[in-house]
Amino acid sequence: MTDPRFDVIVVGARCAGAPLAMLLARRGYRTLLVDRATFPSDTVSTHVIHPPGAAALQRWGLLDEVAATGCPPVGRYSFDFGPISLAGAPGTPESPYAYAPRRTLLDKILVDAAVAAGVEVREGFSVDEVLFSDGAVSGIRGRDQGGATVEERARVVVGADGRNSVVAKAVQPAVYEEHPPLTVGYYGYWSNLPTDTFEAYSRPGRGWAVCPTNDDLTLVIGGWPHAELAEHRDDVEGTLRKTFELSPAFAERIRGAKLESRLAGTSVPNYFRAPYGPGWALVGDAGYNRDFITAQGITDAFLDAENLAQALDETLAGTTPYEEALAGYQKRRDTRAMPVYQMTLGIASLQPPDEQMVQLVSAIIGNQDAMDAFARLNSGVTSPAEFFAPENLGRLVAP
Repeated sequence: MTDPRFDVIVVGARCAGAPLAMLLARRGYRTLLVDRATFPSDTVSTHVIHPPGAAALQRWGLLDEVAATGCPPVGRYSFDFGPISLAGAPGTPESPYAYAPRRTLLDKILVDAAVAAGVEVREGFSVDEVLFSDGAVSGIRGRDQGGATVEERARVVVGADGRNSVVAKAVQPAVYEEHPPLTVGYYGYWSNLPTDTFEAYSRPGRGWAVCPTNDDLTLVIGGWPHAELAEHRDDVEGTLRKTFELSPAFAERIRGAKLESRLAGTSVPNYFRAPYGPGWALVGDAGYNRDFITAQGITDAFLDAENLAQALDETLAGTTPYEEALAGYQKRRDTRAMPVYQMTLGIASLQPPDEQMVQLVSAIIGNQDAMDAFARLNSGVTSPAEFFAPENLGRLVAP
């Protein structure tokens, strides 16, 4: 394959694939982006973008477009554990806000930005087969929007097509740190439930969260252990309302609200996949996935896209051998994501906080700097490894 038409083909055009394609095209690489969906379109998603994700949008010049959709900025996170609660600022001076734009709006902005950067985008394109040459991935074969069979070749093919990635199924990457689904969650959009805060509620065996989104609506998601999936499947709304009663104050608020959408639900496995091999790479949920309870999916996808764009630039430009560049991508990804992944697994167990956590939260209540630090932990600004370091905990709980 001496002269493929494209440098990179990206399969999947949502929160990981579209930014990756955009960043590569901005560096001058011939990039093809395909997705079986057409845009705008919705997808199952809690769609919270924490401040590190908003900072990525700012770097790309897209944050103003997201804000212009009318999605309110969120500068406060609150955490209600029942007997104790606290609230803090989740961001930094440079990136103080989270956002939760609807995916119909966000994904269209990302795809349009890829087009503006020079990416060739093919919507309504279904990938049927990943092509190999001499043991390496070399392209794709699929059907365009009109049903015609199309074959394209590239130096690298990237799977950005989610948990059920066609690329991942073809290359069979090694899987590690794998855990089964821990929770099942259902969400909908409510009117007359005003808030300017990302609210998280934790109770034994139950959890829910609230965040403002577009059109004066509020996203509400609630969940319970995956083992109870069948038990509550036939009365999801009733189970949610019983869950909300665990906070009488919130139950009173939502009684005056109106559910304006159907309830969408999902449960997800937890895993890391080896994210590269000869001629291929994985990004976003195709490469690793974690329970949605910490709402890190979109932020992870953005940062993962930047990380892979850097690695591909290094090798496509000829400055770093492919294996070395992509190994660096995996190392950076795992170093950043693994501590948050482990913390997410703990939260998704829906167990009462242990005595150490109770003592910590109790000690920092009333100390706004410490409560802000706790909010930054949950927004992904601060790594759990950094936050839970003994010297940092000692500083936070000092009188």
